[in-house]
Amino acid sequence: MGGLGLLALVVVTVAVVHQWAVGGGGVMGNFVFEVENKFKAGGERERTLSALKQHDARRHGRMMASIDLELGGNGHPSATGLYFTKVGLGTPTDEYYVQVDTGSDLLWVNCAGCSRCPTKSDLGIKLTLFDPSKSSTSGEIACSDNFCRTTYNNRYPSCSPGVRCEYVVTYGDGSSTSGYFVRDIIQLNQASGNLKTAPLNSSVIFGCGNRQSGDLGSSTDAAVDGILGFGQANSSLLSQLAAAGNVRKEFAHCLDVVKGGGIFAIGDVVSPKVKTTPMVPNMPHYNVILEEVEVGGNPLDLPTSLLGTGDERGTIIDSGTTLAYLPPMLYDLVLSQILDRQPGLKMHTVEEQFSCFQFSKNVDDAFPTVTFKFKGSLSLTVYPHEYLFQIREDVWCIGWQNGGLQNHDGRQMILLGDLVLSNKLVVYDVQNQTIGWTDFNCSSSIKLRDEKSGAEYSIGGHNLLSSAFNLTVGRIFMFLPVLFALLQSFSAF
Repeated sequence: MGGLGLLALVVVTVAVVHQWAVGGGGVMGNFVFEVENKFKAGGERERTLSALKQHDARRHGRMMASIDLELGGNGHPSATGLYFTKVGLGTPTDEYYVQVDTGSDLLWVNCAGCSRCPTKSDLGIKLTLFDPSKSSTSGEIACSDNFCRTTYNNRYPSCSPGVRCEYVVTYGDGSSTSGYFVRDIIQLNQASGNLKTAPLNSSVIFGCGNRQSGDLGSSTDAAVDGILGFGQANSSLLSQLAAAGNVRKEFAHCLDVVKGGGIFAIGDVVSPKVKTTPMVPNMPHYNVILEEVEVGGNPLDLPTSLLGTGDERGTIIDSGTTLAYLPPMLYDLVLSQILDRQPGLKMHTVEEQFSCFQFSKNVDDAFPTVTFKFKGSLSLTVYPHEYLFQIREDVWCIGWQNGGLQNHDGRQMILLGDLVLSNKLVVYDVQNQTIGWTDFNCSSSIKLRDEKSGAEYSIGGHNLLSSAFNLTVGRIFMFLPVLFALLQSFSAF
């Protein structure tokens, strides 16, 4: 089936996937997605600090619930991420806005006849229900299909001829989604050269949602048409494309908090080179093993039970989470070491959860770096200007959050979100089960290799309307602006 393209995805052994190239040429998996951030700056979507934490709290309830699902998260949509993109589905093609999320697997969209699916969105986008009956290339997936049998580990209940393959997922926050699987055409953009693309159609299996509940069905806040997961399960879009032999299992993102752009590239990153750490195997999310934490170059005295590995252990790397969440012991040690550098600070609590203070000097000169050291000698250094954020010119708040996640047996876990991932190129080499990163200017360019031709393409950071080969990230620094009421908390300064 030809060579591998520039998409890096998980191999799946089921679900027959056909590819149709548009405009001739060989079939390659070098695709472009234009991505926008759901927390926009300016008057359209001003957000309070508590709104950010509420987003993360809803997401974490869903993430941890998916870990405890019978199928280990395979085939089930997880929480909505922070980024959304447009994909084309069906014949003729209609456009649908879907969340982009490294913490979930399934591609699903709301379908015609859906009960309690959102009909409008505060994002300012038009929501569209997918109607399989109006697509000439659509077909339902039967419960006897290999895709369904593998997704359910051959335990689909009451399967008989003519019964379609359905899914039901209930999340930890009480919301749920249900529907059935269909096979149809998805339209993507294929890299055809340096900063050039051409359309490509591919047949994939995705979820057709016919009922939503909880926040998924009642909220217009950040409502979209569905979710596009970049997880490792066999049911993911990435895995299906890999099953066709067209893609390499590797992708990368770089989130630019300065200019609001970024890169989400799918393919073999050849430049810049990044050091890597192994993934914890057989996990539904991207977990890595944390071995040490330093503040200002000084190692913290932490128990091995907090840093060790085992079933459902490790530190979760998740671009769909806004902040960074540390178990209470680690949180207390990190904050005490940070604040000891400036003993005269007067701390204020904002919105009952954020620790803030007045400070007029350069924070990078006054506060220490925080460094996470992972297995394989890979370090992640977070600078003061990254873990502190301003709510006005001389007032700063601390981005570290008290409250690590717990798995089903009560063990503490650490989750590192955009707070520490921003302005870094993060590479997920799923094929070799490693994750790596490096500090990077996300408005510059990276190089990816086309494994069929050996050509290397430069991929740059762009805004939402750019048409380069990448997953363009409309990334806005989501801590700002803060509502006027928040600023009033510091009127006494």
